[in-house]
Amino acid sequence: MTASSTSLSAPVARPSRRAAATRTAGNARSARTSLRARDRSGYLFVAPFAAATGLFLLWPTIYGLWMSFTDQSLTATGSSFIGFDNYVEAFSDPQVWTTLWHTVWFTVLSTVPLIVVALVMALLVHTGLPGQWVWRMSFFAPFLLTSAVVSSLASWLFQPEIGLLDVWLAKLGLGPVGWLTDENVAMFSIALVTVWWTVGFNFLLYLAALQGIPHQQYEAATIDGAGGWRRLFSVTLPQLKAITGVIVVLQLLASLKVFDQIYLLTAGGPNGSTRPILEYVYDTGFTNYRLGYASAISYVFFALILVFTLVRLLPTKKEA
Repeated sequence: MTASSTSLSAPVARPSRRAAATRTAGNARSARTSLRARDRSGYLFVAPFAAATGLFLLWPTIYGLWMSFTDQSLTATGSSFIGFDNYVEAFSDPQVWTTLWHTVWFTVLSTVPLIVVALVMALLVHTGLPGQWVWRMSFFAPFLLTSAVVSSLASWLFQPEIGLLDVWLAKLGLGPVGWLTDENVAMFSIALVTVWWTVGFNFLLYLAALQGIPHQQYEAATIDGAGGWRRLFSVTLPQLKAITGVIVVLQLLASLKVFDQIYLLTAGGPNGSTRPILEYVYDTGFTNYRLGYASAISYVFFALILVFTLVRLLPTKKEA
């Protein structure tokens, strides 16, 4: 018998099933140990942010909800549980509905131009205006300003007779306008300032979405004979539908929470014509010292915003 035949007839050494199972179990234990170690390190990274969120967001939210069921006052050390009395009073308080209407009216005045103007600005920049960096900076720069700075600029701009707008109106032979003192004009003035101040954020979102549209779609539309306007309505705007939905929700939420610029420009005047519901909450809690009732109003407003958001997002979820 030759060496080659001997090697062919020799049995091949194979690992036993028990050894393979042991190795598999060891690998599984090792993988689980590695995952646990990675989870522990992840928890360590998340812990500071979780603690800050719990301390400054979750706990105030829970405590504020409890306070809305009490007669807590800013000047008293104790409080007693009064059930739903604050909520019953809130729904029957005419000031709640008046300030809520002011908030909704401001939202209508500001949201529509903030979406339309931002889209137009983004389209202009995206089409290749000369000196694009200048346009981008000038469109977005006001958004970086604080509410105090914006309100100070607007106050000088809207000064009666000596403000820039009234000076130009006088040159045109027109009389001065009570930009912040006329009940019929003040809310429009605040909405105008808000649009100038915050439109840059929506502009940036639209510009990013425009840059994400594939060029092949425009090329195909051009080959089919579509002109500029046809490409806009058949290619560009349909591709912006998703980002427009996001901007609408974000803008509505931001406008409904208006407080800073109104408080700094008019303090809710003249004659309460621009007073939003959040300013009424502030006045109730920190001027009239009724923290429990102010908490109830804020949670009623929170519930209305939550319902609106869910109604707005449900169609989007179904479409997705």
